Amino acid sequence: MRIVVASHTYIVDLNREKLRELANLAPDVEVTVVVPKRWKPGGVQNRVVESEPLDEGAFRVVPLSNFSQNQQGLLTFGWDLVDLLRQFRPQIIQVEQGAKALGYAQTITLNKLLGLKAKNVFFTWWNIPYTLKFPVSLLEKYNLSNTDGAITGNQDGAEILRDRGYNGPITVLPQLGVDETLFRPQEVSNLRQQLGLEPTDFVVGFVGRFVEEKGLLTLCQALEGLRDRPWKWVLLGRGVLKESLELWVKENQFEDRVIFVESVPHDEVYRYINLLNTLVLPSETTYKFKTLSSVGWKEQFGHVLIEAMSCRVPLIGSDSGEIPYVIDETGWVFPEGNAEKLRECLVTLMDDPELAKQKAQQGFDRAMKRYTNRAIAQQQLEFYQQLLG
Repeated sequence: MRIVVASHTYIVDLNREKLRELANLAPDVEVTVVVPKRWKPGGVQNRVVESEPLDEGAFRVVPLSNFSQNQQGLLTFGWDLVDLLRQFRPQIIQVEQGAKALGYAQTITLNKLLGLKAKNVFFTWWNIPYTLKFPVSLLEKYNLSNTDGAITGNQDGAEILRDRGYNGPITVLPQLGVDETLFRPQEVSNLRQQLGLEPTDFVVGFVGRFVEEKGLLTLCQALEGLRDRPWKWVLLGRGVLKESLELWVKENQFEDRVIFVESVPHDEVYRYINLLNTLVLPSETTYKFKTLSSVGWKEQFGHVLIEAMSCRVPLIGSDSGEIPYVIDETGWVFPEGNAEKLRECLVTLMDDPELAKQKAQQGFDRAMKRYTNRAIAQQQLEFYQQLLG
């Protein structure tokens, strides 16, 4: 099976592990990853990434000339894409920029013009309803009418595609898996001592952006009601809400309870997750489904959840977006924005260490079965096989 996957996501080598695994699943699988030659990462001023080619036999990365260097919906490729498709003659062409992407329309059209008869597939994270105006509405209609299969990163994304009129095959898979060789249960006593954590401390953790939609203020309220408990809160990340969080710490005299950590490389995050008695993702939806608008946000997946599961750390999450589907029966889910229910989850974990241990093991088993790079690659390959008949 010859597969082409096109996305700026795979400029970063760390993000390619799922596709490497895909290329290793069977002797007849070949994966060619198309990335833009030049790309400006979001939020990094004046920085341009120059992609490098890579050839590992059945897995290779091919940088191609590209138009638009920082807008994924506008990303398209130059004439060298035609040469690649003509020579490789893929059976699957997957573009990971969503249903409204120009790059997807480009590969659909080239697939037809070159007579490749490949299956057209796209990936999307989009999980809130939207309306479109001409000509983007026409672009999406063209793309969806020529789609053989879609992969959505969440259940809501699949429902959105049905609402948009797409009736073809859909599978729900995250774009990236967890590296279980890195994110695994490990001893981190030295880090505990470094951060001043006592053996009796119940360590609550948050990893991510410090923004209101991540529900941090709700977690603040929940912890306020647990003053008589020996908890510590480790926040790993950064964001515009940090000043408000620091003010809350000062007003409640929690200076000895709250630990801020930032600028940690991704390959060091596992150490901090292994400190935790629980990881909490209290995300809150800002889109309330009152009008068909693309304004708003709800949790698309929560990658840190599967990283914590892989480290055998119990989870608490809100019911925003994909979180309940990721956690399933392996942890605790509370109504988003409800500090009292979140507090009840924390108390349950504090009071029942055996139940916490049981849930942590269930989460670990689920991560190994569903969310490693190899597990996701296997599910993706099965979807391709379904499309090819």
